[in-house]
Amino acid sequence: MKMRLRFLGGLVLATAGLGSAWGQMLTPQAPASTMNPLDPTMRPGKAVLLDLEAKFAKDVAERGGEAFATWFAEDGVSLSNGAAPLIGKVAIAKSAKWDPKTYQLTWTPTDAAMGPSGDMGYTWGHYEGKGKDANGNPVLTAGRYMTIWRKGSDGSWKVVLDAGANDVPEGGDCCKLPGS
Repeated sequence: MKMRLRFLGGLVLATAGLGSAWGQMLTPQAPASTMNPLDPTMRPGKAVLLDLEAKFAKDVAERGGEAFATWFAEDGVSLSNGAAPLIGKVAIAKSAKWDPKTYQLTWTPTDAAMGPSGDMGYTWGHYEGKGKDANGNPVLTAGRYMTIWRKGSDGSWKVVLDAGANDVPEGGDCCKLPGS
């Protein structure tokens, strides 16, 4: 008996004499190298953003405020509790004057997401600022942050928005009305 194979799209039609049989032709699969078995949400875009965030944090830990400002786009914006927005890299650089020997700003991303076009994304997580007050007493500021990243036409990534909100003070002081 002679068998003939005919291809129809991804299907194979096998004919032998009077009968015929259908079957699916196997096609090679793309490698699953983009998945992290420990984090099923890890995609290449998310990995890029988390890597950027790690480099940003490391640079700031080593060089302080000077480094912080260099990561911003020319039109970047920085928002923080109780302060006016800092608009533009120049304004951010003028305010970011801390020395890492006297003030340490650290942060850890909780998550990240890349936009569908692959040229914008965000990270968010927890930050801590450690320094001393005028009397030399330790001061800790902690809270949540969000950073929005944009990829430039030259392929470099810059911060376009950095926003932080301090954690709620301990002891329930957040909900007291003035004079109560």
